[in-house]
Amino acid sequence: MRGMTHRWKIPNETPGEAWKPATGVEPLVARLLWHRGFRDDAALLAFRDVRMTGLHDPSLLHDCDRAAERLLNAARAGEPIVIYGDYDVDGVSATAILFHLLKTVAPACDVRTYVPHRLDEGYGLHVEAIQQLAADGARVVVSVDCGVTAFAPAQAARDAGIDLIITDHHTMAPAPSEPQAQAPGSSLPDAYALVHPRDPRNPRGPYPFGDLCGAGVAFKLAWRIATLAEGNARLSESTRTVLLDAMALAALGTVADIVPLVGENRIIARHGLRRIRSTNLVGLKALIEASDLAGENVTAEKVGFILGPRLNACGRMGHAKDAIEMLTVAGPTRAMEIARGLSQLNDERRRTERKIFDQACEAAEQAGMTRDDRRAIVLAADEWHAGVVGIVCSRLVERFQRPTILMQRHDGQCHGSGRSIDGFNLHDGLAACAGMLTKFGGHEMAAGLAMESSRLDEFADAFTLHANERIGVDQLTPSLRVDCEARLEEITQGAAEQIEEMGPFGRGNPTANVVLRNVEIARSPESMGARGDHLRFFIRDGTREMRIVAFGWGERGRELRGGMRVDVVIEPKINRWNGTSRVEAELRDLRAV
Repeated sequence: MRGMTHRWKIPNETPGEAWKPATGVEPLVARLLWHRGFRDDAALLAFRDVRMTGLHDPSLLHDCDRAAERLLNAARAGEPIVIYGDYDVDGVSATAILFHLLKTVAPACDVRTYVPHRLDEGYGLHVEAIQQLAADGARVVVSVDCGVTAFAPAQAARDAGIDLIITDHHTMAPAPSEPQAQAPGSSLPDAYALVHPRDPRNPRGPYPFGDLCGAGVAFKLAWRIATLAEGNARLSESTRTVLLDAMALAALGTVADIVPLVGENRIIARHGLRRIRSTNLVGLKALIEASDLAGENVTAEKVGFILGPRLNACGRMGHAKDAIEMLTVAGPTRAMEIARGLSQLNDERRRTERKIFDQACEAAEQAGMTRDDRRAIVLAADEWHAGVVGIVCSRLVERFQRPTILMQRHDGQCHGSGRSIDGFNLHDGLAACAGMLTKFGGHEMAAGLAMESSRLDEFADAFTLHANERIGVDQLTPSLRVDCEARLEEITQGAAEQIEEMGPFGRGNPTANVVLRNVEIARSPESMGARGDHLRFFIRDGTREMRIVAFGWGERGRELRGGMRVDVVIEPKINRWNGTSRVEAELRDLRAV
């Protein structure tokens, strides 16, 4: 079924009259979860009962014990330790997690941080950086959110007498051509320890949850260091408090890195986001205050649209070392200074993003990359900011519904990022064109890459051919997943509250969308927002009415009028304001009956 903007994907099967939901679950919520695969009382209740006891033992991660022992011993012995992070939210959060935990178990330890400059050095571990860290006295280097493909840097660490501990979650690469840069018989770097949730070498079998982000892996390592330090799985209150703050940081990385919000990720995000309001971390408090979120519940949506972009802006427009300073060693005054600077950088990033987006849209359409016979966008320009193209990719994916790669062209090289659509593995697409690239890395939904400018056209054609073979024409029209049909009378306060408890929402655990059939627009919509970009209106079914907020629908307001009968896809929500709450909904799409 087609609405005004999407293809509606509505499940055909129904639970049937014989199926009875678990006690205490609203019928609409039980039906919604049934369509998501939770089809008995045990499954329903387990999904709704998101406890920290559901986290897996960190020791199940391959090399986690070995890494934790080395770091704890180094911290206690005063050996210089360097945490080598990435410059995005995930890497910055992961760096702060290990920093605070090591300072907790060994307050006098010599722990430093290092993050490469996005434009001058690029992503990941670098041989030159490892050599410089060794010259500066480092004895142990622990990477976070990077390193699983760092074969040459791992060898450089060994040559320099550094024990390199790699923690990462990105896709593992095929073995490189230099056998001396890898462990015998392995396609992984020859590091002192390598902690990765998908490490195939684990003698205990696969780790139970392979979709942790970089901050999630760092949180698991921090947890294991803590239990080793105290010699007991039951931690002291002070250490437990530090780990709760670490979970808040891990939640930032988990949401911002768009990993599936299921399993352990959902537990980390749920409890970590709740912890943010009461965090002891000076830098995180400053970031929240500078973002005008003090006293509010920090949801996954607010991380994605408010906090995350500010942390990312530092790495995109400046140097992520400032964000790391804010979250690690900065006092209240300095932390607030950095946090306010991040907001200013984010404003600059948004202006730059809008300019690149407009140029990229025009270039893609002129090049025919938005036609049905070209199911990928690959573009480069000299003036595009390499730190911003990744986020512009996401906006082009939303606009044109096809994998998108944007790059900055400079000094004979193209550097940039890509984003994908559900159902197309971006990392596999780059791997299929690896011979044309000087480097690449990432996962199925997001990746970074570099190539010689002379190979751009060749790569664009090859990548597009690969995408054409794997993406159907119907996938080029955005689809809207609908969980189930509903009646307006079912969207009660209790049902909306239980739907809210299904979160945090994101990839793997999308927002709850229901379709209401043949309802009436009670009266003509009113515009919202300073520029009238949004709408609000009421729908009616019999005597019952509900307020609908339609973000981004301002231009369509004249197409809707009071008395129209429509099918609507909505997300039920609770609007809380000034001590009161009411049920309303956000419009996802609409179709005239």
